[in-house]
Amino acid sequence: MAQLPLDLGHLPALGRDDFMVAPSNEAAVKWLERWPDWPRPALALYGPPSSGKTHLAHVFTTRARAAGVVAAFVEPATLNVATVPDRAGEARAVVVDNANQASEQALLHLHNLVAERRGHLLVIAAEPPSRWPVALADLRSRLLAAPAVAVSAPDDALLSAVLVKLFADRQVTVAADVIGYLVARIERSFAAARAAVAALDAAALAEKHAITAPFARRVLKL
Repeated sequence: MAQLPLDLGHLPALGRDDFMVAPSNEAAVKWLERWPDWPRPALALYGPPSSGKTHLAHVFTTRARAAGVVAAFVEPATLNVATVPDRAGEARAVVVDNANQASEQALLHLHNLVAERRGHLLVIAAEPPSRWPVALADLRSRLLAAPAVAVSAPDDALLSAVLVKLFADRQVTVAADVIGYLVARIERSFAAARAAVAALDAAALAEKHAITAPFARRVLKL
């Protein structure tokens, strides 16, 4: 399979990685670039596991801190009404991953606290808030008023580009047929791409073997 040409942009992200911009995440990236000019205090980011949502959330907090805004990640398991002030601290840019698992009263309290500070709350989940079984009317109305933007699983072009970059980060160059072989067989997620590249690199170093399509087939059992 020939590699698809794609003009990929890059955003700084957590650690040394770059976040690659493609049709599957472009709308979400545009919303993050628009910050702090959001129409509502909250923004919902949703999509399947390993589609890059948490990575984008780190882009958001990095962008906020670069602008001099205190930012915080809040784990839903640690969030209740009593702990909201401690978890939020002085932050005016707050992320709650798996937000649909948070206490409804606590999430409402956090939303109101961030709004009072003229800050912003980024909530992340697999589904948009309209599909969450929210019983608390005040929270539901606030979540439904927030823009909701999807991040989808990477397409062939993005997954190809990610694999090439992951190999390059390890100073490994592989042929296009290896990339094509992997794209056609691995799970369509960034996590699966990272795992495949790590396994192939480790096996190639151990066996002093070039990474070829047959080698990938044997090592990954694809």
